[in-house]
Order: sequence, then structure tokens, then C-alpha cells
Amino acid sequence: MDFALNEDQRAFAEAAMQFAQEQLAPNAAHWDENQVFPKDVLRQAGEMGFLSLYVPEEAGGLGLARLDSSIVFEQLAMGCTSTTAFMTIHNMVSWMIASFATETVRNKYCPKLVTGELLASYCLTEANAGSDAASLTTTAVIQGDHYILNGAKAFISGAGDTDVLVVMARTASNDVKGSDTKENKSQENNAKAISAFVVPADADGISYGRKEPKMGWNSQPTRAVTFSNVSIPAENLLGQEGEGFKFAMKGLDGGRINIASCSLGTAQQALNNAKQYVSERKQFGKPLSAFQTVQFSLADMTTELVAARQLVRYAAFKLDQGDPEATAYCAMAKRFATDVGFKVCDKALQLYGGYGYIKEYPLERYFRDVRVHQILEGTNEIMRLIISRRVLAEGAELL
Repeated sequence: MDFALNEDQRAFAEAAMQFAQEQLAPNAAHWDENQVFPKDVLRQAGEMGFLSLYVPEEAGGLGLARLDSSIVFEQLAMGCTSTTAFMTIHNMVSWMIASFATETVRNKYCPKLVTGELLASYCLTEANAGSDAASLTTTAVIQGDHYILNGAKAFISGAGDTDVLVVMARTASNDVKGSDTKENKSQENNAKAISAFVVPADADGISYGRKEPKMGWNSQPTRAVTFSNVSIPAENLLGQEGEGFKFAMKGLDGGRINIASCSLGTAQQALNNAKQYVSERKQFGKPLSAFQTVQFSLADMTTELVAARQLVRYAAFKLDQGDPEATAYCAMAKRFATDVGFKVCDKALQLYGGYGYIKEYPLERYFRDVRVHQILEGTNEIMRLIISRRVLAEGAELL
């Protein structure tokens, strides 16, 4: 088993590191403070291939493995967590369209998605369907050669400022939440009634809520999206009716690796900054790094971060290999890496003392930006549920 990066992976990492240092890090504080969605820099990222890392080559993407993509996202997150997190969402949407759309729709959207000329949002979560995504109530009813969408989505990253939406909606009318038969429907049946659609973000009948004031992730807007009799061509259906939830779960496996990778990058940058700070800052006549309590903190932060990185990369490898237990490994990686990422940022802020709490230094932004990683792409409590179910399943082998 070889843990070293190969030549291509090192090249990808170096390119991402350079982009992060030159384009993301110098602007991250400004974007955060002023809630700027940096479309110009995102287009530059598209030119570098960072918006289509694992989009198939035949659709114009780089066609990288999820492991290679994880390495890139980690480096990018060292420059700006929030902007990199949006790149991961855009990558997921682009991959879904490239993989499951009709040829006409794929050819219409993918060339502009991979370059960043068009930006994309992913619409799954609803106000009353967060962790229980299969209970979503947005509907898509076929009428002739069009579907009519009605419903609302919540907490949609990029909404109102992006150009393309992938929307999950219920297409089986007898499975709509609240119907007389709903009590007798299992979660599995609910999921089988969900389909996925490519929707132009400016389609008639779409409206957007206010830009949500957030604790972090301020370089990307978050809004609710409402669909009122939105008509879209039937060819905009991804795959077949009823396959949407399956596509969503496939997307979330990779999404969990992506957000875990963002946590790794942010935590690594926090650790780098803290190491430099304690080496320079003096108290009681010697640098903070000379105190054993500080040394022990750095040792624990580094150890846990290295462990998290190895688990994330192992899970990405499992996903690339099509391992039957890949979903459980992705859940383990997401749970562990996002918890560790937040813990490392917290400890780094503590090492900075009062300076870590003020915006002159980036530690408070790292702390705010990584906190949501323990919630999105499935809460870490849901990750524990996924893992435990596989641990208890007959014949499961998690080694």
C-alpha cells in the first residue's frame, strides 16, 4: 500500500496551491466581510479545470478520480474555505448533468459549466425535509412534453446568483407527502418517487428569498427557492423518473468527501498559522512554542489532522473502486474529518489568544467557515446512523 502522492497528484496539488495563494487567500477576508460572490475568480477556476475535476472527459471535464479531486479541494480550501466549498457543489451538479442528462441537455449546459461561464446550484433540502430528504414535497407533474414544478427549497448555496439548478422533485402523485396513503408508505417508496431535473435558474415562476445572514460561508449566497408552476421540457429529466434520489445519494457520497477535504485544508492552514504565531509570540521572556502545553496542543492537532487526511483519502479510494461499502466509508470520513477540522481550528484560535478572536487575523473566519461542515451533506449524527447500520448489517465488512 503506497501512501505517497504520484507525480500527477503532486502536479494537481501544486497548481491548486498556487491558485489558492494567488487568487483566493488575498481576497478571502474581503469576500467574507462584504459578502462578495467572486464570479470572476470562479471563472478563472473554471479555466484551470477546478470546476470540472471529476466531470467525465467526454463532457469537457478533467475526469479525475475522487481521490485526486480531494487532494485538489484540500489545497484550494487553504486559500478560501467558502469559495472552495461552492466549487465542490458546482462540481457535483456538473458531474450529475454530464453523467445522467440527455445528450441534448448535456451538450447545452456542460461546455459552459466546466468553464464557469455558467454556475450551478443543487436543490435538495427543504424546510421540513433536511436529514429526511426522502420526505421532500416539491412536485413535478408531467403535462404533455413538459413537467410543471411546484414547491420550495431551503438553504440553497449560490441561489439567486447561479444560472443552472438541479432540482429534486416528487413525480409520483400518489406518494406526495400528506396524501391519505402516506402513512403506509415506507421511506424506500418515498425515495423511489423522487426524480431529478435540470432547471434554468431564470425560468418563469422561480423566485428567490432574501440572502440569508450566516455565521460563515459568506463568499457564497444562500437563499430559499420557490417554484410556482415552473414549466421545463421533459428532456430536462435526469435519467428516468424515480432515479433522482439514487442520483442524489451518489452525489452525496462524493460531496461528503469534498466537504471533508475542505475541512482538512482549512484546518491545515489554521495549524500552519498557529505554528508560526507561537514561534514568534513571546510571553514570560520566551516564545510560546517553548511551553510544553503549547507543544502538546500542536502535537494533538497534527496527529488528528494526519489521521483525518488518511481516512478521507481511503474513503475516496473506496469510492473510486466502487467498493460496496463506499457509502459507509464516505460517512466515516465526513464525520471524522469535519469534527477534527473544527477542533483544530478551535485549538488554533485558542493558541492565538485574544488575537485569534479579532478579524485582523484569519483564525476567526476559519472557525466560522468550518462549523457548517458538521451539518451539511448530512449532519454528523446522520453519518453515525449510516455507519452504525452497516456495522450491524449481516455480512458487512468494514475493515
